[in-house]
Formats: sequence, C-alpha cells, structure tokens
Amino acid sequence: MTDTRYWGVAPAAAAALWGGMYVVSKWGFARVPPVTLAFLRVALAAVALLVVVRATKPARSFSRRDWLDFAHLGLWVAVTLVTQFVGTDLTNASQGSLLTVLTPVFTLGLGVAFHGERLTGRKVGGMALAAAGTVVVLAGQYDLTALAEGSLAGVSLLLLASLGWAAYTVAGKRLVRTYSALEAATYSTALSVPLIAVLVPVEAATTGASLAAVPLTPAVVAAVLYLGLFSTAAAWYLWYSGLAHADAGSVAVFFFAQPVVGAALGALLLGESLGAGYVIGGAVMAGGIYIVSTARA
Repeated sequence: MTDTRYWGVAPAAAAALWGGMYVVSKWGFARVPPVTLAFLRVALAAVALLVVVRATKPARSFSRRDWLDFAHLGLWVAVTLVTQFVGTDLTNASQGSLLTVLTPVFTLGLGVAFHGERLTGRKVGGMALAAAGTVVVLAGQYDLTALAEGSLAGVSLLLLASLGWAAYTVAGKRLVRTYSALEAATYSTALSVPLIAVLVPVEAATTGASLAAVPLTPAVVAAVLYLGLFSTAAAWYLWYSGLAHADAGSVAVFFFAQPVVGAALGALLLGESLGAGYVIGGAVMAGGIYIVSTARA
C-alpha cells in the first residue's frame, strides 16, 4: 500500500461536499420525492463516472468475483440512499443529524470485524472526541429536545442508512486496492441505478408523487446537479481514495466533519448564526480527527 502524508485530504474533501448538501436542501429541494431523488442522483453520477473511467483507465476484464463484489457495493448504495432519503422525510432535523454521527462508529466496528483492523486506544479515544465535538456543534444548530418526536420507522431507516454507508466503505476495500478508487466508485454506482430505478414507480403508486411532477425550476435543477456530480460522483471517489491509503476506521472519522462544514456554509451563504458552541465543538471534532488520522500503522 502506497503511503502518503496527505491521504486525509481526499476524505476531508468528500465530507465537505456532503456538508454542502445542507445548503442545497435550503433551495426548495424537498419538492423532489425521496426515492426519485435518489434515482436521479445515482443515475447522473454513474454517467459522469463512466465517462471519466473510459477516458482515464485502461479497458479491464473483471473476474466473476469482481463483478459480484461491485454488485454487492451497488446493493449497499441503493440501501443507503433509499433509507436515508425516506428516513429523512419521516424524521426531524435533530434526529437525522445525530443518527448520521453513528456512521463512523459502525465503520470502525465493521473494519475490525471483517478486515481485522486494529482497535487501539488512540483510535477509540479520537473517535469519541470527534463524536463529542460534532454533537456540540449540532446542539447549537438543532433543537435536540425534539429527539423523542418523529417517526420510529424514520429513525429505523436512518439507522439502516448509517449502517449501509459503513458497509459500503468497508466492503469496497479490496476493489479499491486491487484496481482503483475511481473504478470501485464507478461500477458500484452504476450497478445501483437499476436497483433504485425499480422503486421509483412503487413510490409513484403508493404516494402519488412522480418524476413528471417534479418542477424543473433552476433551484431544483441545481440541487440535482450538485447531488449527482459533486456529492455523489466526486465525493464517493474522494472517499474511496482515502481508503486506498488508510484503514476504514481512519477514513470514517472524517465523516464527523460533514455537519460542521454544513453549518459553516449555512452561515456563509444563508446568513445563519454560529454560536460559541460551534467554535468549541469544531475544535474538539478537529482534534479527534487528528488523533485518529495520525494513529495509522
């Protein structure tokens, strides 16, 4: 495995792009039905990634095992996006934000269980510190007293989404290191498209919402383009790029930066306020990320 002192830049950039989704959602993005939105997101990302792969990578003949592993990743993509979007639609902001914090914890555990990654005191302590800092930031942005409200089904779906992304991260390790982060992200995304596509008519039949009813306003188009090209195609490639140089638990800690970046962009672009808790929590979170990211073997 090639070592690099700056391996953390890629997953940090991915977390920053995901943080931008917070601002995107403020532009009337909720008008797109959740499953339809997930389909548009992966379809656009798959096209963009396939174009880049064909232009930059040599033609390969993947084995049957490789294709099964790509399909396995595609299944986790579909599970993660559908449960995340539907779960978010059924819950409040405080529930969704805090449940997201569980993703790095699940990733750390799965990395230990399935890849024998080392679970050191430094890594556990840094992960706990980053989680605590992120919770402090979220407490200043959301009403955490509303955690008991909302749908139990929505909370369950968000828990599954957190577990799904952790599984996608850990399960991609072999393909990322055998081939490349770009190819692993590309083919897993492409194979998730038909899995989500079959659920779009189900959503239309059960909710009355449909793709034809989506308003093609500039805000909606911009939101879909951002989600497909930046928070999916670019971010998933960057996330897997980190996995090429570090274990899953070390990469996962950067996920804590997502709500912190989102809050900063909200203040910069939407004029939202940031309190002292943001500064303190952000500093604690950054300290935790540093501890974990420098604990590699």
